[in-house]
Amino acid sequence: QVRLVESGGGLVQTGGSLRLSCAASGSISGIQVMGWYRQAPGKQRELVAHITRDGSTNHADSVRGRFTISRDNAKTTLYLQMNSLKPEDTAAYYCHALTRPYNLNYWGQGTQVTVSS
Repeated sequence: QVRLVESGGGLVQTGGSLRLSCAASGSISGIQVMGWYRQAPGKQRELVAHITRDGSTNHADSVRGRFTISRDNAKTTLYLQMNSLKPEDTAAYYCHALTRPYNLNYWGQGTQVTVSS
């Protein structure tokens, strides 16, 4: 089992910045990929960015150049630095982990990000 707890969401004006954190605990040695997803009202959940066990990262086109995913050296905390925020970034942001060998998916409870225009 892996437990994920997000923090750092809030209300920010257009052009502002926020940093989300996700603290992982439990069987973290099995985590192969961690990522951030977001879901706006009436829309499907979408991938924002992910980082693999070996440190490779990928960012969605809509956030590339503005958001940066990273983690601490102990691989227990995941971050999402969000700069130049836009109203369309408003959504609930979820931390995700994929573990091996059984391809189990774990989700955090979500943290709300609201960008005012």
